[in-house]
Amino acid sequence: MRVGVCGLGTVGSGLLRIFQHGADEIGRKTAAMPQLVQVGCRRDHPDCDLTATNVTRDIYDVARNPEVDILVELIGGTDVAKDLVLEAIGNGKHIVTANKALIALHGDEVFAAADSQGVTVRYEASIAGGIPIVKAIREGLAGNRINWLAGIINGTSNFILSEMSRPGSNRSFEDVLKEAQALGYAEADPTFDVEGIDAAHKLTILASIAFGIPLNFPALFTEGISRITSADIEFARELGYRIRHLGIGRRLPDGVELRVHPALVKNDQMLAQVDGVMNAVMVGSDAAGPTLYYGAGAGAGPTASAVMADIIDLSRGNLQVPNLGFTAMSDAQVIDISSIRSSYYLRLGVHDRPGVMAHVSSILGNHDVSIEALIQKDARVSAAQIVIVTNEVPESDLDRAIAELESLDDLTSSISRIRVADF
Repeated sequence: MRVGVCGLGTVGSGLLRIFQHGADEIGRKTAAMPQLVQVGCRRDHPDCDLTATNVTRDIYDVARNPEVDILVELIGGTDVAKDLVLEAIGNGKHIVTANKALIALHGDEVFAAADSQGVTVRYEASIAGGIPIVKAIREGLAGNRINWLAGIINGTSNFILSEMSRPGSNRSFEDVLKEAQALGYAEADPTFDVEGIDAAHKLTILASIAFGIPLNFPALFTEGISRITSADIEFARELGYRIRHLGIGRRLPDGVELRVHPALVKNDQMLAQVDGVMNAVMVGSDAAGPTLYYGAGAGAGPTASAVMADIIDLSRGNLQVPNLGFTAMSDAQVIDISSIRSSYYLRLGVHDRPGVMAHVSSILGNHDVSIEALIQKDARVSAAQIVIVTNEVPESDLDRAIAELESLDDLTSSISRIRVADF
């Protein structure tokens, strides 16, 4: 297979290093070493030696080059990337991409075009960097019915929550975000990471592979971590939990629930132990049971490793695996967040006076919300913090209870709500 690479940023430069320094190892694993024949990039990368490489400043040259069998799309974004990929497919080229937004938002169109041209699209690098989660679900667990999956699939948000959770740190979200930006873990505009959009793109793809449902990014419920406070971190610790930003998919009798949000995870569960910029995905299936996949979720080496794995897969002739792992997709619908059932962490700032707790308990009881755990602490003179963990309840019932609680004169601040995850 002859390969053309479009984009020479972090991942593209990492891929070139693998081509240039990993030839012996790759050659022992394939009948014929994939050959890099062209690179399309706006500017050279200082860490890459391109003296022996055909370089073009027009990425569409790669899509039209008859010497290219596989086009590797590493430019990011969706508009230009989509046009580039569709043109390459139209010219009979297989596609390897690390672009989760492209697959999550336009995957159906891209896959349909590929099917009509008899070519294959591979996208292992679009989810969780160097973790081979796509192959694990689509091929390693192909004989299983996947019942649920849950993952830490954004390193930036996990780094922030990990730093806020260090014992005694008492650091705010804003403070740790600045550190993440200084270290290069967060962009100048961190919205995609900290508000869950990046994780939602990845969960969209994972859910389609796991449950055989069409790609449906707009149906996901997405909530970020920007409202998590050091107080929430400390109360969660006192209750025996850590707060993690999770992507969760679950197969239910009436559909599939798909949600990205902060969650309380018990300290003794594996996902609670994933720190820093690392990623992890747990998959629950009928035959294999729960399995865990852990590793670096981003960066030049890990992501380029996943890209090369797809290139090698195509070079070996593994072209018959369906793009999403299913030859026929399910018509299961994504369940609205108001219909899910969960336990919840609630934190209320209230006036410290007699009868407040009884009033709060009465409102929760009127909406069939029962209390599993309770902490009440004085926050300052005449004020207190009430922290409640509820039993499992429909989200719609809790919404109504919170709406009534927020009308209380006794309330001194808005109510914090975090879902509890249990696997």
